[in-house]
Order: sequence, then C-alpha cells, then structure tokens
Amino acid sequence: MTAYKKGDPTTLNRLYGRSRGKSLRGRQQRLIDALLPRIAVPGEGPVTARALSGTDRPLHFEIGFGSGEHMAARADLLPDHLFVGAEPFVNGVAAALAHIEDRALPNIRLHHGDALDVLARMPDGSLSFVYLLHPDPWPKARHAKRRMMNPGPVDLIAAKLKPGGEFRFGTDHPVYLRHALMVMRERAEFEWLCDRPADFLTRPGGWTETRYEAKARAQGREVWYFRYRRRED
Repeated sequence: MTAYKKGDPTTLNRLYGRSRGKSLRGRQQRLIDALLPRIAVPGEGPVTARALSGTDRPLHFEIGFGSGEHMAARADLLPDHLFVGAEPFVNGVAAALAHIEDRALPNIRLHHGDALDVLARMPDGSLSFVYLLHPDPWPKARHAKRRMMNPGPVDLIAAKLKPGGEFRFGTDHPVYLRHALMVMRERAEFEWLCDRPADFLTRPGGWTETRYEAKARAQGREVWYFRYRRRED
C-alpha cells in the first residue's frame, strides 16, 4: 500500500510492503516477459477505455487485485466491459496473467505498480465500478495513514466514478472495518446500498470469492461486503 504527501492524495510518497515474494516459475516469468507488455497500461497519458481498447465501453478499476481471480471472473462475465487492475506484487501480477491466458480474456489491462498513479490519470466521471477487496489493513494506529481507505484516495475514487457508478469494498479485518465505516460516514457523495445486516454479511451476486476471502473463512473470520453508489452531483 502507499502513503501520500499531505495535501496531495495522488502523489506517491513511499511504497510500503513487499513487491516480490517467491521466485517466479517458468510460466510466470514468460507471462511477465511476453503477455504483460501487450496488455500493460501505458506509463503516460489519459487512461480511458478508448485509449486502452480502441472503443468506448464501461470501465472498471480494481485496486490491488491480488491473484486476479475476481477481476478475471468479472471480465469473463462482462465481455463488453473493460477491466483495469493495479497490483504492486509481481507474483500477483503473474497469477492474474495466468487467469487471463487460461480464459483468453481480451478485456483486461494491468498496471504493475501503484493504483493511484493510474486512477489519477483517469478522467473524472469515467468509471462504472471501482473495487477494493481485502486491502492490507495496516492494523496499528500509527500506520492508519497507509490505508487505502482514507480521505485522499477516497476523494480520488469519488471523482473518477460516474454518477450511479459503484464502489465495492470488502474486508475481513475488524480494525479496517471500523476505520472504513468511519471514513465513509463522512462521504456525502456516496449512498450506502444497505437496508439490513444481511446486505453486508452476504456476498452480492456477481462478486466472485477470492482466494484470500476463502482462506479467511476457512480460518473462521467474518467477511464484510460493502456497496456504495456515487450520487448525482
């Protein structure tokens, strides 16, 4: 995850956490070398559906896609939409590339790096969906500024979502849950799509279970699901 300079939520100050784990295996390295350059988000310029795919279509963005299984499932479900995912962990990027190759998904673009660098280059009101699923909780109070669910990044998410667009957030960590609810209670731009507890205790339709989520459940942890709609300006 990242921390950002005071007063500028889009400026990278420092990248926290690991960016690499186990050594890449043969297929993983091949995908990084051969497939990633073909579907990578360009390093400069506006990030739009037309710039990335040549056509105007609904645009989705996943922040920290992990191993990419949720992003791949959504892209398979919605072939006429374009999905952009950002992930700093190279092993996760390699895993996502494997999903893309195995399913022959032409509607995904990847950024190996910081999500807010890409989000900042998206035009305001251009996104139909933003996903933030099981982000690093940084549970210690002194690390709270490192969380993605903070006013600066949420300002950016709100700006880039179109009216009626949806922000989906999921966590299994109670500290992050309380922090996120505190942040989102202050956001007049968002409507929480929740009428009863079952709405945030049950995974919504079209929200594919990730490997991390399955692991959390297997270890007996509760998982919470949140859907927020961007209000009309």
